[in-house]
Amino acid sequence: FQDSQEFIRLAQRTQGDYRKIIRGIDAEFGDFPLAGLTERRARGIFLDWRDHIAKRSRRHADYSWSVLARVLSWAHDRGITAANPCTRGGRLYRGSRAESVWTEADEEAFLRCASAPLRLAFLLALWTGQRQGDLLRLAWSAYDGKTIRLKQSKTGRRVSIPVGAPLKAALDAAEKRGPLILTNTRGRPWTSDGFHSSWAKACASTGVSGLTFHDLRGTAVLRLFLADCTEAEVATITGHSLSQIRGILDTHYFHRDEALGRSAIAKLEAARSTKNERR
Repeated sequence: FQDSQEFIRLAQRTQGDYRKIIRGIDAEFGDFPLAGLTERRARGIFLDWRDHIAKRSRRHADYSWSVLARVLSWAHDRGITAANPCTRGGRLYRGSRAESVWTEADEEAFLRCASAPLRLAFLLALWTGQRQGDLLRLAWSAYDGKTIRLKQSKTGRRVSIPVGAPLKAALDAAEKRGPLILTNTRGRPWTSDGFHSSWAKACASTGVSGLTFHDLRGTAVLRLFLADCTEAEVATITGHSLSQIRGILDTHYFHRDEALGRSAIAKLEAARSTKNERR
């Protein structure tokens, strides 16, 4: 499977995640006979394995199950196995980031107290809606003074993002300490773990709780929409598909934002006032 085009086409980070899980699968089921996949009890064995992982993390259990199901699906399509007992496994993790939106108060608190490197990271995420990994790898050469252009590592999509005034001011004032835009206080590129740790400490020191760096991506979607951007316009900036944009707005953020409610009532009042004037 790891030599197949299906695996090679995955983003590098996803390949790394898959390899870790596949090593765990191999350690657990390396001697499992292929003929045993057709037995009725095989699915129960794999479900028990998932349940055991879920005692530590339901999200990791779901991910492990999906990787195993994908490997077995690949093998089944090629006639290597006679069955795939891991289809339609459902999900154990039901977490939601529905309430995890950075408010203007959260933004002010963070920008007031965080270090300059983290303030720049915050503004990049909020004004581009991009993922942490892509922003940590973003080079100065991707910014021409007006636009940021990048290829998303997860999806392979190319996005071209006009730079808003607050972000432009921060970028133009930032000291260039290497080829990458985001560096730590020592001027070195961030590692993923190092950035996560520094970000968590900054949030704790500024009093911001329950929010992650990734939540800035969803917050960017919401703010663009509240600024009367169409779904297509939002997708052009963030690189989401239209269905993903609708999912974010519908499932996580759209129905919970008070500004939308105020806007709806204001429009209703205006419409009724206009109707009364015509009478």
